[in-house]
Amino acid sequence: MKKLKNEKELVKKAIAEGVKYGEERGVVEFEPTDSAAEKIEYIYRLLVHDKVITPLANEQVSQQSMRHRLAIWASKMK
Repeated sequence: MKKLKNEKELVKKAIAEGVKYGEERGVVEFEPTDSAAEKIEYIYRLLVHDKVITPLANEQVSQQSMRHRLAIWASKMK
């Protein structure tokens, strides 16, 4: 997996947009105590369920690969 140029910022943007997406949809309410890892996993699984992003192969699913997939998703947003 090729690292994106500004992946950290894109992951932050993806978390913010993913939280907004999930809460607007009414399926989740994130708490301030939720870790970034928990948010990343939930957002990734929600976006895959809604067919917004393509899922990773089962053997490739890891925290790092989910972060990367969300960063790619965020990079495609305006």
